[in-house]
Amino acid sequence: MTTIESKHVVIGKAAQDLYTFLQDMNNFQQLLPQDRISEWKSDGSSCSFKVQGAATIGLQLDGGTEPNLVKMKATERSPFPFTLDVHLNEQDGTTEAWQVFNGDINPFIKMMVEKPLKNLFDHIADKMKAVHG
Repeated sequence: MTTIESKHVVIGKAAQDLYTFLQDMNNFQQLLPQDRISEWKSDGSSCSFKVQGAATIGLQLDGGTEPNLVKMKATERSPFPFTLDVHLNEQDGTTEAWQVFNGDINPFIKMMVEKPLKNLFDHIADKMKAVHG
């Protein structure tokens, strides 16, 4: 199992606001690097997109704990099974947010995708902060 943790960002919003935002997969597009994403599709509870130079990724909501944890998992469109958990830890009116990816990736693929995935998750963390200040 490969685990990748994004950087932690502090966002000036309540965890509930961020949780609600992430419960609509249509919003997830705002967090992705637009110059490296194509073929975006979403139905609200799941989404898929093609990462430039890589595979199509499918994500769907998979529960969690309101307002502190949003769980997502790969759909059959993804090249390997994985989960993506978004942690939201509220303190004094601000929320620390980060993602933890766990994927069942073979060692050869891991060498190719580990750094781009880490960069993607760090970008998502930065965008969560930018979108929600």
